[in-house]
Amino acid sequence: MNLELLNRLFVEVKTPEIFGRYITNSDIEKCFGNLLKPQISSLGYSVEKRPIYSLKIGNGPIKILLWSQMHGNESTSTKALFDCFNLFETEHEISKLILEQCTLVVIPILNPDGAKCFTRINANEIDLNRDAQNVSQPESKILRQLYIDFKPDYCFNLHGQRTIFSAGETENVATLSFLSPAQDQGRQLTTNRKAAMTIIAEINDLLQAEIPNGIGRYDDGFNLNCVGDTFQSFGVPTLLYEAGHFKNDYNREEVRRLMFIAILKGIDVIINKVDIGKYEAYFDIPENAKCFYDIIIRNAKYNGVVDLVDIAIQYKETLIDGKLEFVPVIEEISKLNNKYGHKEIEANGYVVKTTEGFDLKIGFEIDFVIVNNERISLKS
Repeated sequence: MNLELLNRLFVEVKTPEIFGRYITNSDIEKCFGNLLKPQISSLGYSVEKRPIYSLKIGNGPIKILLWSQMHGNESTSTKALFDCFNLFETEHEISKLILEQCTLVVIPILNPDGAKCFTRINANEIDLNRDAQNVSQPESKILRQLYIDFKPDYCFNLHGQRTIFSAGETENVATLSFLSPAQDQGRQLTTNRKAAMTIIAEINDLLQAEIPNGIGRYDDGFNLNCVGDTFQSFGVPTLLYEAGHFKNDYNREEVRRLMFIAILKGIDVIINKVDIGKYEAYFDIPENAKCFYDIIIRNAKYNGVVDLVDIAIQYKETLIDGKLEFVPVIEEISKLNNKYGHKEIEANGYVVKTTEGFDLKIGFEIDFVIVNNERISLKS
C-alpha cells in the first residue's frame, strides 16, 4: 500500500451520506442500502433500545474485530469505516485481497444512545471503556459476547481524542494517536503486545509523509477496566486508534481520510505477516502531551495586572437543536509558555474585553472579543 494510491481511493469511495462530527444510527442506516457485500445484523439493543449493528464482511482465515463510537461523541472512525465498506464494494485489488484473506466484523456505533446525545457515556452515565470487568451495561455485554463468539485474531479499538493533545511536549498536534495497551501491572512486552506495536509502527512509518511529527502514542499505564487492556490480557493483539485534530478541521474530514488510511494499513500489515522483531520502532513515536488550546490570545493587558498575560479558549462541543456547535469558553488566563493555540491572536499589549466591555473571566462562554476597538470572532 502507498499513500498516493490510498488517497486516490479515498476520493473515489468517500461516503457522501455522512459528514461532520454528529453521527448517529440514523446516519449509518442511510448507508446500509448501498452495501451489498457485508452481512448486516443487529446484535441487540442499547439501554434506550436502539439497535447495535454489526457488519460482517470477507471470508478469509484472519479474523479482525473492529468497533467505533464506544464513546458516543467520537465519530471520526465511524465515517472512515463506511469509506472502507465502500471500498470493499469495489473490485479493486486491495479490496479483493482483504476480503480473501480476512473476515472482518465491525460494530460501527457501539454506544448509539451516547451518539444520539453526543456524550461520551451511555444512557446510564457509564463510560463503556471502563466497564470491561463489570460488564454491567447492555452495550458492554454485546461487545463481550461478540468477542467470545467471533474469537478474533486481532482487535481494533477505534476512538477520537480532544484537540488538546500534542505529539510529545512540542508544537506538533497529535492528529492521530495509537496505543498497544498493557495487559498486566508490569506492562510486560508479550508477543501479542509486540504484534500490536509492530502494526502501529508500520502505520506510523507510512503516515509520516502525510503528517510529519503528527502522530503520538498514549502512556500504557495498566487499567484492566479498559476494554483494550482486557482484550490484550486475553492474548489477542489489540490496537487503540485515536482520531485527533488537523489544522482547521473541526469537522474531522481530513482526519477521517487519515483514519481510512490507518485502518487499511493496519489490515495490510496483518495480511503480510506481522514481524514482531520490528516492534521497537513503536517507541520512536513520541508520547502524547497536552500542549494545545483551540485559541490563545497572546500578550493581553488584563484587569490591572502589570505583566501581560495569555488567554486560552477551548471549544465546548454542544448539541443544540440537533446540530453540533463549538462554543468558545475561557479556559485559562496566565502566561502560557510552552502552550500553543490551533489559532493564535496577538493582542499587542491591548486590553481584551467582551463586546459589552466587561473583563474576561475563566468559564465565560464568549463568541467575540474586542481588542483595540476591533471585534474578533472566536468561533470555529
